[in-house]
Formats: sequence, C-alpha cells, structure tokens
Amino acid sequence: MFTALLDSCVLWPSTQRNFLLSLAFEGAYRFVFSEAIIEEVEVNEERKRIKRGDSEQGAAKKALHLSTQLRLHFPDAIVKNWEGLDGSYGLPDPDDEHVLAAAVVGGAGSIVTANFRDFPVDKIPSGIQIVSAKDFAYETVSLRPDLGVAAIQAMASRSGTRHAEQSAMEILDTLDRLYCLKAATSLIRELL
Repeated sequence: MFTALLDSCVLWPSTQRNFLLSLAFEGAYRFVFSEAIIEEVEVNEERKRIKRGDSEQGAAKKALHLSTQLRLHFPDAIVKNWEGLDGSYGLPDPDDEHVLAAAVVGGAGSIVTANFRDFPVDKIPSGIQIVSAKDFAYETVSLRPDLGVAAIQAMASRSGTRHAEQSAMEILDTLDRLYCLKAATSLIRELL
C-alpha cells in the first residue's frame, strides 16, 4: 500500500483533513505523521478557533480533543525515531526538517503539503515526491474511486454529531468550493 506523510498545513482545514484521513481509514493509502506534526496541528487548530471567536479555554479544549483523536484513531501512523535525521537535509526552513525526517523514517513516497517552497526538489531524497492535497486526493481517488465513495459516505454518516448534518453531495460541494478538489470529487460523483 502506498504511504504518504500528511504535513500539518493539509491537516489544518477541517473538511479536507476529514476527507484525507477518511481515505486512509478506508484503505486507499497508508498515512504517516509525527508527534511534532500533531503538535503543530493542535497549535494551529487552537489559533483558528480563537480567530473564529472561541474563548481561549474553549479553543484549547477543542484543539486538544483533535490531537487526542488523531493519536487514538491512528496510533500506527505515528512515526517514531525520526529525530536523528532532523536537520540533516538543508531545507530552506529548518522548522520543516522534522517533516522530511519523519517521511524518510516512515517510508513515505509522498509528502502532502501546501508548502512547496520549503521542500525544494534538490533537497528531497529520491523516492519521495512533494504533492499538493489537491493532486494527492485526485491521484488517490483515481486509483480507487470506490474507496473515495466510501470515504465520503463515512463522512456523511458521521456528520450531525458535532455540526450540521451533511449529505455526501454537500460534502463534495464543500471540498470543491473551499479546497479546489474538483478533480477528485468528480470521480466520486460519477459513482454516487
């Protein structure tokens, strides 16, 4: 099964995160990340919640819940012992070294990120590609559109527990509108 490391920047947008993780849960690919990435997601989720009007305490509680859920539902995805490679690649932003180190140790063939400038091709070990969430979603769904359908249906069935209930089509519309995932979602729409 193909392995991809999901950078914190693609795990920050909630519906996109839900879709990418649902694809992994359905078996479309194996995903990996590190404790450092989970911590970045938690910090960014808390900031996002505060900007949206949550109290600091409420935002911290929701962010902690998210990081706890990531650890609980994907314990095998957490890459360990990457620290020895941290700082050895000469990336433009030293703060991104941990991402590449975790990808190498985790056996990832892709790093899914929105941060291309800090992962120049000449610094990336062979066998690892840097891809956007949009391209990754399309490539993954094009290989197994049935698992794309299953992921969206699972998202729809989980909706309504914490936020408004959404149909599969409404979720696809959100993925198109907010995250430009039309290439992937069009493959799923054909099967719904």
